[in-house]
Amino acid sequence: MATLISDQQGVFFMDLFILRHGKAGPSSSEPDDRKRELTADGKDEIRRQAQWMRSRKFMFDVIATSPFTRAYETAEIIARILGQKDVLTCWEELAPGGDLETVCYHAAQYGEEATVLITGHEPALSILISRIISGSDAASVILAKGGLAKIRNYSFEKKPSGELQWLLTPRQMIEMR
Repeated sequence: MATLISDQQGVFFMDLFILRHGKAGPSSSEPDDRKRELTADGKDEIRRQAQWMRSRKFMFDVIATSPFTRAYETAEIIARILGQKDVLTCWEELAPGGDLETVCYHAAQYGEEATVLITGHEPALSILISRIISGSDAASVILAKGGLAKIRNYSFEKKPSGELQWLLTPRQMIEMR
């Protein structure tokens, strides 16, 4: 169920939510960082955030995630608690080093009336938010582990654009009961 924003001409714009994965285990010397999992505390925090989303009736047309374990676990917890496992999908571009322009393009493919949640990693997500709200990588945005941003009026015609409506830490969400 999309959150619709209309301009004076009756055009609708997408709401784009950007979620950083929850707290994960320590980096290891293994060459494959893809398999690092959420910690027990990280899973608990994401569950509480998902409950916060459910209490506010969040619904997404797609929940896209990086294929890395910690991001997938984060998105899967959100999808399960919201009862939306059927809209969970992996986008390789959300993995570290992925192409942010492709992420923007994919999000836009769900239509102007869609509500999209993407889950991934830093520093890419902060850079993505910066590009959308300022047109460059220069905006100083920091997305905490488990942090959630809401971009209103997301559009991708020649370049991504939108308005940062809010940026919340996990603690802020959990304390907003």
